[in-house]
Amino acid sequence: MRGQRYGALLSGLLLMAAATAARATPTPPTPADPAPPAPLPAPAIARTWPVGTRPAVVRAWEPPATTYARGHRGVDLAAPAGAPVRAVAAGRVSFAGRVAGKGVVSVELTGTGEPPLRTTYEPVRPTVTKDEEVTPGQVIGEVEPTGSHCTVTCVHWGLLRGGTYLDPLSLLPPWLLRRAPSRLLPVLGVPLP
Repeated sequence: MRGQRYGALLSGLLLMAAATAARATPTPPTPADPAPPAPLPAPAIARTWPVGTRPAVVRAWEPPATTYARGHRGVDLAAPAGAPVRAVAAGRVSFAGRVAGKGVVSVELTGTGEPPLRTTYEPVRPTVTKDEEVTPGQVIGEVEPTGSHCTVTCVHWGLLRGGTYLDPLSLLPPWLLRRAPSRLLPVLGVPLP
């Protein structure tokens, strides 16, 4: 009986020691998941809008909070059916064909680092072929009358670096984003013609 008491006492002491040790030894914090590296910014290398001279942005870029979250991974530009679609910068056509019933053109832009930037345009009836070199402003297709997700006919313009979506409007230099052309003010003392 005496052995049972010592055994029970020993078990109790061991449990108390373990509980005290657990309270006294703080658990090291678990490292948080490292944030993905910020994508390299897109250089303002575009020389033209994909459609028109200054199309209305029907829906702006809305980056998703996470890879699979809700968002808008490009911009929608108003454009009538049949309007020409142009490459915004020099590059090589990496895809020209149909995806899920929509015409799509992708252009890998020249000299934009590793991984290179890639622009996408849809719904577009391609007039270029895969591996074709294109220049800024070159027509690469025309707006298809159907297949758009907009309430009006539009072109969805996307920009990716590897698998990361970026705002395609960041490719446009400030002078292309302005609505009105710059105007010089008259010089004081000089009469207007």
